[in-house]
Amino acid sequence: PCQALADYFTLYEKFGNLKKICVAYVGDGNNVMHSLLLTSALLGSKIRIATPKRYGPNPQILSDAQYIAKNTGAVIELMTDPHRAVKGVDAIYTDAWTSMGHEHETEERARIFPPYQVNDKLMSGAAPHAVFMHCLPAHRNEEVTDGVIDSASSVVFDQAENRMHIQKAILMMLIGGKGHQPLRSAHA
Repeated sequence: PCQALADYFTLYEKFGNLKKICVAYVGDGNNVMHSLLLTSALLGSKIRIATPKRYGPNPQILSDAQYIAKNTGAVIELMTDPHRAVKGVDAIYTDAWTSMGHEHETEERARIFPPYQVNDKLMSGAAPHAVFMHCLPAHRNEEVTDGVIDSASSVVFDQAENRMHIQKAILMMLIGGKGHQPLRSAHA
């Protein structure tokens, strides 16, 4: 959740009103994608998710996000075609093809995921002002090419910096910094 908060804070810095932007997530339907899905739903934003079949969102998390979206006006679109997903979007987000705990699937995933690589061709389908996002560390020339992650449209280091600021803000809320009341245990 901290990652998704930092990601949407980064998008807010770049674009302002989060209800007017569209993010495309391409790749593995992992924990980062789940957090983006729920955060997007809570913020009333638009998200398109493109994953290979069998690698999409967890059905329960998707159901929760769709329920939230009904109340916030968020739009959630699922598909398998990454080029369709990125058409005209403001941000393209990806993550590692193989998450921790799935290392035994690395070879299989290396055969399945290449169409989901974020490269210049995929980026060219997004809006001209679109940014590239990744939670890091990235596996260069797997889920993203050097050309994209090192480009002017990449905001990966802004995301990393904002993660620190978001986590500091959360800590301040929890311990009761200026303007915030600390959370109290029901048993206190």
